[in-house]
Amino acid sequence: MKLKDKKIIQLVSGDFEDLELWYPVLRLREEGATVHIVGEKAEEEYIGKYGVPITSEYSFKDINPEDYDAILVPGGWSPDKLRRYEDVIKLVQSMNKDKKPIGQICHAGWVLISAKILDGVKVTSTPGIKDDMENAGASWINEPVVVDGHIVSSRRPPDLPDYMREFIDVMEKS
Repeated sequence: MKLKDKKIIQLVSGDFEDLELWYPVLRLREEGATVHIVGEKAEEEYIGKYGVPITSEYSFKDINPEDYDAILVPGGWSPDKLRRYEDVIKLVQSMNKDKKPIGQICHAGWVLISAKILDGVKVTSTPGIKDDMENAGASWINEPVVVDGHIVSSRRPPDLPDYMREFIDVMEKS
């Protein structure tokens, strides 16, 4: 198990892209990582775009980023909600400051934009937010996955195997 003893935050809010949340959670748990589901409220059920539920274990306020090794931001419409929480922005900024792995897929780049951590960073995302990413100072690349230091970004569900392979590699090195 490549990620034994690693702790990862998986952010969640309603309307997440089901595969973009569940696939990383399951893959990382297969590698031995502890993945905590973190939403606005603890023990709250959130429903994905296609109806798959997940229940949070912790609230944003419960989390100390120093206790974690990485953070994941799901895609779907969830990032548009997540970026409105000051606690989410602080979590992402703290992980970035400490150069801990940050995974983002599809529309998740919106959270990193709001955290103001993309200036000069190479990323990808769903093409629909390419302009947003570039306006935040990022260099957008149309590839299945882009790794720039501790930030791992991906475009959409068909890219999930590439995304998780690279994210796990970055986690192993951190």
